Amino acid sequence: MSSFKVGMISLGCPKNQVDGEMLLEKLNKAGFEIVSSIEASDVMIINTCGFIDAAKQEAIDTILEVAEYKKAGLISAIVVTGCLAERYQDEIIKEMPEVDAIVGIGANNDIVKICQKALCGVTTSIYPNKCYLPLDDERMVSTPSHWAYLKISDGCDNKCSYCAIPAIRGEYREREIESILKEAKHLVESGVKEIILIAQDTTKYGIKLYGEYRLPQLLKELCRLKKLEWIRLFYCYPDKVTDELIEVIASEEKVCSYIDIPLQHCNSDILKAMNRSGSYDELKALINKMRSRIPDLSLRTTFLVGFPGETDEQFEELCSFVKEMEFDKMGCFEYSAEEGTPAAEMNNQINDDVKAKRAEIIMDIQYSVTEKANEKRIGRIYKTVIDELTEDGYIGRSYLDSPEIDSGIIIKSDKDLSIGEFVNVKITDYNGYDLIGTVI
Repeated sequence: MSSFKVGMISLGCPKNQVDGEMLLEKLNKAGFEIVSSIEASDVMIINTCGFIDAAKQEAIDTILEVAEYKKAGLISAIVVTGCLAERYQDEIIKEMPEVDAIVGIGANNDIVKICQKALCGVTTSIYPNKCYLPLDDERMVSTPSHWAYLKISDGCDNKCSYCAIPAIRGEYREREIESILKEAKHLVESGVKEIILIAQDTTKYGIKLYGEYRLPQLLKELCRLKKLEWIRLFYCYPDKVTDELIEVIASEEKVCSYIDIPLQHCNSDILKAMNRSGSYDELKALINKMRSRIPDLSLRTTFLVGFPGETDEQFEELCSFVKEMEFDKMGCFEYSAEEGTPAAEMNNQINDDVKAKRAEIIMDIQYSVTEKANEKRIGRIYKTVIDELTEDGYIGRSYLDSPEIDSGIIIKSDKDLSIGEFVNVKITDYNGYDLIGTVI
């Protein structure tokens, strides 16, 4: 099998990317050569996202694009994995005859046999129980060598009314703390200096296996890894941000003062309809508590606009919330009616044009907030990791920014720097979302 080459396009969230890395490692061990381009591949894997309309369309467009390579005889087989494959197997089989294999999430362990069959012209559609998805397995890390994602759980039991993830990924499942620490140690020994913890809900970690929240304990254990510089938290659920977690983030030097906490909205009626809890005042109190206890906290959030029944007044309340809270980082999604979810059956669905306009307004507000924050950072000095070499200098990040999704620092330096090197950078200016600085 060593004569065959496999490539992958991985779409969607970091959690899906980690699954893709596990697939690549299985294929690598089986003798496939892993390549980085479509035209160099014999078999091309498209690891899809199927969360919202925009992600589904991206996945479909990618499959169709790769199908053109197959029609031209440049590749032999197409394998579709990930959330779109899990969610829409029948539709893919019917509408995309160019696809040779459609792989449900629970069949990821069988990827070698599936690719072998695809290369022999055998069409496969396989969908075992989602809980067969391995949570701890070797993987071929696809991120730059100095940082990596580390998935601590999968699935979700939160049942937000707009979200199809529980149906796609299955019930909430956790890795044992020993397994997570073993993988973290391996990553650090391979040169990783920044670990980003990911899950559908990282703050829930521990409740399934241990009967209590164990994220604070996990963070403390990870901090003992000597060569690890930064630990970053993604996807924290506001209800589960405990005082203990806040204290660990504030007191442990290696844990970045950075939290990704998707709030989705601030209006209590909308949140209730989303099957989430909270209100403007309650969320404001939580944010103020985190900021008062965690010095220079960098707070990232996401909001969902155009949820069924969202009135102009409720949207204006959200705008006021964004202005008042001054989030360091913010993303905004237009509500997408996902079949099988309670919200898709609700009355008063919002017009697409209205949703798009509301998203534009929210992001315009956030841009003003960001410019104001960046102006205040001029003159400050930040510990910064070098991510990229450009013709004009370097691109790096402080603890304020996560790779791939956040902005960065455009850096000038009189000396040569290495990717993954940590340096002190003084901020001298900004350009939109990006800071500009000089190594000191």
